[in-house]
Amino acid sequence: MCSLITIQSIGVNYGTIADDLPPATEVIALYKTSGIGKMRIFDPNQATLQALKGSGISVIVGVVNNDLQGLATSPTTANGWVQTNISPYLPGVNISYIATGNEIKPSDPLAQYIEPAMQNLYNAVTSSNFPTQINVSTAIDIFLVSTKAPLLANVYPYFAYLSDPTDIKLDYALLNSSGVVVQDGNLGYQNLFDAMMDSLYYALEKISAANLTVTVTETGWPSDGGVAATVDNAGTYYKNLISHVDNGTPKRPRPLETYLFALSDEDQKGPVETEKHFGLFSPTKQPKY
Repeated sequence: MCSLITIQSIGVNYGTIADDLPPATEVIALYKTSGIGKMRIFDPNQATLQALKGSGISVIVGVVNNDLQGLATSPTTANGWVQTNISPYLPGVNISYIATGNEIKPSDPLAQYIEPAMQNLYNAVTSSNFPTQINVSTAIDIFLVSTKAPLLANVYPYFAYLSDPTDIKLDYALLNSSGVVVQDGNLGYQNLFDAMMDSLYYALEKISAANLTVTVTETGWPSDGGVAATVDNAGTYYKNLISHVDNGTPKRPRPLETYLFALSDEDQKGPVETEKHFGLFSPTKQPKY
């Protein structure tokens, strides 16, 4: 497998929409033996959090979308969520962020609950006097700037490539170009990942959030199920990205905290077939690349 051991910026998402995954204790052991020091989970799964105790692995804990309305409308509910899902695991588990919501578009009815849910969770966390700092993070707004929490972004060159395979060359999407492909003023781009990240940085500047830290909480390439979804392409993308993220982008040339999606293939995902094939490992814990 591509070596993750010396890349401090790299983490891996632990998705569980599958019926053939090993137990959480074996998953944590796999992270440790593979040298993966950062994890993201999409809900406060009790078995996973329990298995993380004493592991030294830092974890982003997700709030499921269905909980947002209750957390947004009731500080008591937010405090209960923190006391149930965070407090019992401290200080044994290194919880780095609480991520409120996932893949919610501005037009989604749930979008109105993100900011108040984040505010209530932030208040619950800060009033609990935890021994370590836990950031509460999600959408772009002044709240993130004021609390110095990062913006959590999903960045997928694969889907950008699918949207325009004529003009976007595969090597450019795979971080495999030998030279500059796109020149933007004094900045040259050899890959689509950097171009997508710097477009986000430019957008943040326009809303007076230039100092906001960005963490890439999802990026990956499928190994099966669709156009350009092959084991060779996925392996190339992961290998090149892992060796690249510590360099940052042309606009921000510094290490970029990045989480690969995902640890294992998830056979219950869909409806698009490629969603089942983003894993770095097979369900039997064998590396795919």
